[in-house]
Amino acid sequence: MIQYEYVNKIESGDIMESNIRPSADLRNKYNEISKQCRETREAVIITVNGRGDTAVLGLQDYKQMKAELELLRTLAEAEDDIQNGRVGSMKESLDILRESLINRKNENV
Repeated sequence: MIQYEYVNKIESGDIMESNIRPSADLRNKYNEISKQCRETREAVIITVNGRGDTAVLGLQDYKQMKAELELLRTLAEAEDDIQNGRVGSMKESLDILRESLINRKNENV
């Protein structure tokens, strides 16, 4: 088995340490790449003509990344609401949340 070397990759101003593999490996060694993603929980960068093209990530890590991103967006919106004075009382907020949950439950029945 060929040992692939980890390298520091700079993309979009962020430094990410990733395993880089040619696109032929995606076709010919899919199971190996899939196993590597699951076990290392790191992305594998697929290159085409020597340039980064695609990132492959295990499904569990993808779902976690999406959930974390959604949480960060929600927190950013909440922070913006606070900074711009869009706040309400705790009781009012809980009443609105309770009503929303009841309506959602009734829609699903």
